[in-house]
Amino acid sequence: MGAQSKPAPIGPWGLATAGAAGAVFANTLVYPLDLVKTKLQVQVKANSEKGEGASDEPHYKSSWDAISRIASAEGIQGLYAGMAGSLLGVASTNFAYFYWHSTVRTLYLKHSKHTGPTSTITELSIGAVAGALAQLFTIPVAVITTRQQTQNKEDRKGFFDTAKEVIEGEDGVCGLWRGLKASLVLVVNPSITYGAYERLKETLFAGKKNLSPMEAFALGAMSKALATIVTQPLIVAKVGLQSKPPAIRQGKPFKSFVEVMQFIIQNEGALGLFKGIGPQILKGLLVQGILMMTKERVELLFILFLRYIQLVRSKQLRRSADLAAAAKLVSPVTVK
Repeated sequence: MGAQSKPAPIGPWGLATAGAAGAVFANTLVYPLDLVKTKLQVQVKANSEKGEGASDEPHYKSSWDAISRIASAEGIQGLYAGMAGSLLGVASTNFAYFYWHSTVRTLYLKHSKHTGPTSTITELSIGAVAGALAQLFTIPVAVITTRQQTQNKEDRKGFFDTAKEVIEGEDGVCGLWRGLKASLVLVVNPSITYGAYERLKETLFAGKKNLSPMEAFALGAMSKALATIVTQPLIVAKVGLQSKPPAIRQGKPFKSFVEVMQFIIQNEGALGLFKGIGPQILKGLLVQGILMMTKERVELLFILFLRYIQLVRSKQLRRSADLAAAAKLVSPVTVK
């Protein structure tokens, strides 16, 4: 997705598939971090003086504490709870994002009179539009996955059973779109990420079309770290909206991400809005770095594959033409 005046040679579907493949591969490698950061973000710090916030659910002190306690209580498989749904969400979200990003960007370049590299504002706007369109179609999977990741071992359900539980809740089918407003606001995260990636790529590797794996990893990691720090409070609020309400609320769900943020500040202070930022950033660095590194490689494979198909097709057509010409030369002439 370099900032070029020509559309990508493999088209939106190829870019979307490359992006989704890279995202699934990256998230599979770091899934325990994703699970831990979600658990850290939904837990409420108990108020020992007032006796508030206490529940039967474990309270983790750090990422390592969460990993060790989950592994001890549930085994290694406990660190991969809900992974199937999560990877489905990752694949669908990234496929939709990269498809719409490529489509919107191609349309812009086609109708824009500007011939030079696209500006940072343009890149951010294209990313925001692509992110918003992707969220509209894929947020139900994210809601279900968040519920699965925050379920206790005793209450853990499958993907469809969790979806049924969400639908049977207070919001009905609309519950599958809980946190949509927060998600739409959070489209600034990928737009900042990919906008920064494009700018860094042009600045550090001007004129270079294909980056090496380590170059793509470094750019992806730096751009994702910046986006995560800026949007962490909204990320925490969205997770709070999509998960079951904490015990202190006695089953009363949050109505908006603003309400979640107010609740966190009242119970844990402003720093509570940044809980789980350690594994969030680490996961983001690894995922974004691996994603961009993998995506660059998959895009090259797609281009090579398409060129191979074109070469094979060209040879077949040439062979058919030669056979047809030879048949005409050797066909007997009938004299009456």
